[in-house]
Amino acid sequence: MYKRMYLLRFTKDNIDQPLICDLVKKYNLDFNILRADIFMQQDGVMMLELAGPRKNVQAGLKYLKKNEVKVETLATVISRDDDKCFQCGACTGRCSTGALSIKRPEMAVIFDPEKCTACGLCVPVCPVQAMHISLDKSVRFDYQRVEDNGQAKEEMTVPE
Repeated sequence: MYKRMYLLRFTKDNIDQPLICDLVKKYNLDFNILRADIFMQQDGVMMLELAGPRKNVQAGLKYLKKNEVKVETLATVISRDDDKCFQCGACTGRCSTGALSIKRPEMAVIFDPEKCTACGLCVPVCPVQAMHISLDKSVRFDYQRVEDNGQAKEEMTVPE
């Protein structure tokens, strides 16, 4: 299962389209909306996690772009809390890139961040939750007060 986080920027012209529903129906993708600021007849922003076969995710992203949604991949980074890790090796069986491996004869679990693709498969198998996934770059959702037909409201913006 391929899983990545994306920042989607909608225009006021496509904000009312069921594009995320189409990702499920047409491309058999799972999604998790992490954050969103969507209002009718305004540009909108959504932070979304997509999961499914890699080719389906890629086809779904192509579909979004075809429908004039700006798509940004949110880079993720995996880190290990060495104080929690007790070197059980459970994570090494899930790591297909070799970023997590066992050094022999010491039987120490080695984490090489350069080989890591941040797929996140190691995170749920760690019995002591020593593996963590987080965003690599800061994504700020700034709120500002705006006037809308004489009424003040909060509006979320994401710097480009």
